[in-house]
Amino acid sequence: MARVSLVIPAYNEEKRIVSTLQAVLALQVFEQILVVDDGSTDQTSYQAEQLGVEVLEVDKNRGKGGAMNFSLPYIKGDVVVFLDADLGDSAAEVQKVMAPVLAGHADLAIAAFPPAKRKGGFGLVKKTAARAIKKVGDMQVNAPLSGQRVMTRAVLEAVTPFNEAYGVELGMTIRALRQGFRVVEVPTNMTHNETGRDLSGFIHRGRQFVDVIKVIWWEKRRK
Repeated sequence: MARVSLVIPAYNEEKRIVSTLQAVLALQVFEQILVVDDGSTDQTSYQAEQLGVEVLEVDKNRGKGGAMNFSLPYIKGDVVVFLDADLGDSAAEVQKVMAPVLAGHADLAIAAFPPAKRKGGFGLVKKTAARAIKKVGDMQVNAPLSGQRVMTRAVLEAVTPFNEAYGVELGMTIRALRQGFRVVEVPTNMTHNETGRDLSGFIHRGRQFVDVIKVIWWEKRRK
């Protein structure tokens, strides 16, 4: 039976990390659970440690991709799961995403979320990322930037080191498709903290867009 490692990068997630961890611990399917505290200034590490999971502390905030790269030497599993820290109870939906990889039907599975409950951006970042994936692998995706990923060890080794910051998921998908890995998208009922149409939301999406463009440019150069 495949050994499964779970990695949760987290930055200032003390309000949601406990419910997220409780949901995945209840599944009893993970041989290893790593929380990567990406330079948090709150009680994220403390809350995770209280639940008995292994916590890796990054000395300063490196961004999501940086935190994921920090975890690489510590990952032991044959199958590797990456989840965001703010999923709460819906993290239990990860079983749906794991299924095709554990069954040998896919090498990389990506969780698709239901439609957002609040109005966010205008779809520019998402459409730009989806077009880049379509161009590389002729694959139509609904959630090109989803951070909920399940992959084989072979995929992990082929797509790392990850792009840092917000472009990590797009770079991962492009590299996997280019190398012939089977990539699937799995519908789920996962939920997370959504950004709205306020100043902070637009700033967040602006940074995402810049990072997505950087990844597209960088991956073209890697061809």
